[in-house]
Amino acid sequence: MDTHGAAARAEGEIDTSIPHSARIWNYWLGGKDNYAVDREAGDQYREAFPGIDELARASRYFLTRTIRHLASEAGIRQFLDVGTGLPTVDNTHEVAQRANPEARVVYVDNDPLVLVHAQALLTSSPEGRTAYIEADLREPGKVLAGAREILDLNEPVALILSGVLGHIADDEEARGLVRALMAPLAPGSHLSHNDGVDENPETNAAQDDYNDSGAVPYNLRSPETIRSFYEGLDVVPPGIVRINEWRPDIGDDGAVPAAAFGGVARKR
Repeated sequence: MDTHGAAARAEGEIDTSIPHSARIWNYWLGGKDNYAVDREAGDQYREAFPGIDELARASRYFLTRTIRHLASEAGIRQFLDVGTGLPTVDNTHEVAQRANPEARVVYVDNDPLVLVHAQALLTSSPEGRTAYIEADLREPGKVLAGAREILDLNEPVALILSGVLGHIADDEEARGLVRALMAPLAPGSHLSHNDGVDENPETNAAQDDYNDSGAVPYNLRSPETIRSFYEGLDVVPPGIVRINEWRPDIGDDGAVPAAAFGGVARKR
């Protein structure tokens, strides 16, 4: 795709007057792609929930571990990362192509700021390939149509949904989107997913304040509801657990409970 012209148009569409989840997440991770309004919202969230920086890092480490597992142990060579967010350390293609240089990765996001930075996501090993699709999670048909231009859906694909289903308020709609995205993928495909849970009063209060700020709301869910997203799939051990407890060896030792659950599951 012509990311240069598209990115220039997208840059003019960025609203810096309200906080934005991707930019706030970037701030918590120590990145520079954020504005004062994002840092203010991020600091307010941190005051209510001081562990948010650790949670952001735990989510990133979980993503790294699951992709490494998928590429090296499960033998997956194709990845569809929906709701990519801003580029940071160890993006999906970097982790996957370290394990398998032939891995193909398609990133999907509808955020103008992510499009501006898409060039950082389009680097690749010589043997592999990366691409970026501008589409919304709520448009699974468009997502899959774009993915088919790069990926062979007759071969296993890893669907990555990292911290994005929380933006879908209705539980059944969220489950339906997972089903719609997984349905055309070949047997042996996998889902890697994680989202925040509503078990912690401090986290809940911080999230309510954030949702009232004008940013795109994010909905915390119970662990039981998060587990329901994996219905019909074979869950890989250790199951749908706190993200820092999923095969900890990169960044986490499982000692501090993370306020997010996730896991990996295989399509029969």
